[in-house]
Amino acid sequence: MSEEVVIPGCFLGEGVTAGEGTFVEENRVYSMVYGLVKRDKKEVEVIPLSGKYRPKAGDLVIGKVIESTFSMWIMDINSPYEGLLRLSNYPKRIEKEDMQKEMRVGEMVITRIKEVEFPMRINLAMDDRKCAVIREGVVIEIAHTKIPRVIGKGGSMINLIKKKIGCNIFIGQNGRIWLSGSDEKIELAAETILKIERDAHANRLADRIDRFIKEKKKGKGKNAK
Repeated sequence: MSEEVVIPGCFLGEGVTAGEGTFVEENRVYSMVYGLVKRDKKEVEVIPLSGKYRPKAGDLVIGKVIESTFSMWIMDINSPYEGLLRLSNYPKRIEKEDMQKEMRVGEMVITRIKEVEFPMRINLAMDDRKCAVIREGVVIEIAHTKIPRVIGKGGSMINLIKKKIGCNIFIGQNGRIWLSGSDEKIELAAETILKIERDAHANRLADRIDRFIKEKKKGKGKNAK
């Protein structure tokens, strides 16, 4: 992603495919929101720097169970709209009376946005192999607009964090991130991700994060002596 920040109405290009956060007028593409420009071959999109997560079909997110009804779980997905996981979209057959045993109110769940229906009814599913109820580790939350920076180009940033720290990490597109491993690794991974969120607009961010991790490890090593 480039460091180019644009405001609504900013000209982005002509004859290119308009992606998320843009609009077209007379074959010219303009920014619809305030955010960072992302160009991929012939497509251009703008990643918003503020605002709530907007659910999109196919996204993997981390939801929090807030209610269990007779036929579905209702989840907070860090969006203005709640997500609905119906029994029919649960990966195994269970009886309605056993719903609370499967997923309790307050638990975090990796789930997939199945479809977004008018007027903003968000249907969820657990048909991806990554979907699961989270019962270990820690879930942290950052601005969903900073998720692309945590992932990095081609997964470069998240791979750097995993390699240097050795913590298991799952990134939800809605800004929630699951960390699992030893307490020490989880703490360092969380500190690193929060630093990425703070310094998201900085140049050579990967180099900054590499140095940050090395310094943190060095400091912990000194304290252990």
